[in-house]
Amino acid sequence: MAKDKAVKFTEDEMGKLQELQQTYNGIQNGYGQVGVQRIRLEQQLADLNNAEAGMRSQFEDTQTKEREFVQSINKKYGDGNLDVNTGEFTPAPAAEEASDKTL
Repeated sequence: MAKDKAVKFTEDEMGKLQELQQTYNGIQNGYGQVGVQRIRLEQQLADLNNAEAGMRSQFEDTQTKEREFVQSINKKYGDGNLDVNTGEFTPAPAAEEASDKTL
């Protein structure tokens, strides 16, 4: 067969070529879909990270408020125990009373 003469592919060869092209097109579309899904997941992860940072900040603020509240209550009432159900505060025994009991 001469190399300078054009040759026509057979139907079978053309079918295989078209199948390969379709496979490559499917792969490219799949890569595109995966890429878009990855972008969406990264956005969701960023949103979750932001929400977590906000909750962490709220948690830390609440801890600060709790410490300040406990300090103000201790300053006002002294050491003791609070029944949160009744709101009744029972002062802790004075240091002198506690030392007398240990003797």
